[in-house]
Amino acid sequence: MNILIVGAGATGVAVGVRLTQAGRDVTYLVRTERQRILERDGISLTEPDGRHSVSAKTVTADTLTGAFDLVIVAVKASAIAAVMEDIVPAVGPATVIVPFLNGIRHIDLLDGRYPGRVAGGLIKIVATLDERGGAVQMTALAEITIGSLGTEPMPRSVRQLLDVPGLAVVETDEVWLRLWEKWAFIASAGIVTCLFDNTVGRIQEAGGLRYIEAAIAETEAIASAAGYPPRAAAHRQSINILAEPGSPFTSSLFRDLAAGRATEAEHILGDLANRARELSVTTPLLDLTLVRVRAAELSRQRP
Repeated sequence: MNILIVGAGATGVAVGVRLTQAGRDVTYLVRTERQRILERDGISLTEPDGRHSVSAKTVTADTLTGAFDLVIVAVKASAIAAVMEDIVPAVGPATVIVPFLNGIRHIDLLDGRYPGRVAGGLIKIVATLDERGGAVQMTALAEITIGSLGTEPMPRSVRQLLDVPGLAVVETDEVWLRLWEKWAFIASAGIVTCLFDNTVGRIQEAGGLRYIEAAIAETEAIASAAGYPPRAAAHRQSINILAEPGSPFTSSLFRDLAAGRATEAEHILGDLANRARELSVTTPLLDLTLVRVRAAELSRQRP
């Protein structure tokens, strides 16, 4: 059985290296420039236990042919529209598409384009790219959660393909709940760190704990109104991460913003704000953060 990983960013590389090491047939769908680098240097993963390097099989959108058993989508939200068209040759009648993006909107888009082929997926991993394009995993956590989005069960082959050393795979009947829980956390992390332009430890030191708690309450209220109230364990995890004294934690949204890169603000925060209005949930901190991030994005586009 074969696997197509769409995107060779930190998440795609970290997952792909482990799958390749376990003998899985992995191909990366990348752009031409990235293809040249991967074919020349291979692909690597640096983790707390050491560094691993493997060769990389790659294709570009114009050379992609033949259906794959599993398509893993691991790109930024801004690329999802192009990805939906690029993967057309890879999606056959038995293909399963598992996206590892934050939020929900990408699922609506993918399922609209490939009805019945999309499964729910999320990954918990702290990783970035090094200067040579390899993945650097900063903690031991690498957990994938998958589940059927409808009434049909998840094909057993998907878990079997993903269940390799170094990746913990959780299959659940409540994947929509898990997706909303992660979205609520990612959004609250983005609100706190982008609004106050700092790490959660310094925000607390400055007296911001009540705003951290308020941001979590806002995003969880939206999830609850949508029919997916976060479990107590998920709430505790959000508090533990975002209210840890002295923590250097920042959100990926904040890091992109600080670096002057394009952000996933509309996918993570904008879509959530739209759903909040539809559900009549008041979100003052979310709304303020959106103005702050949108203004920064305008400055980036028009210096």
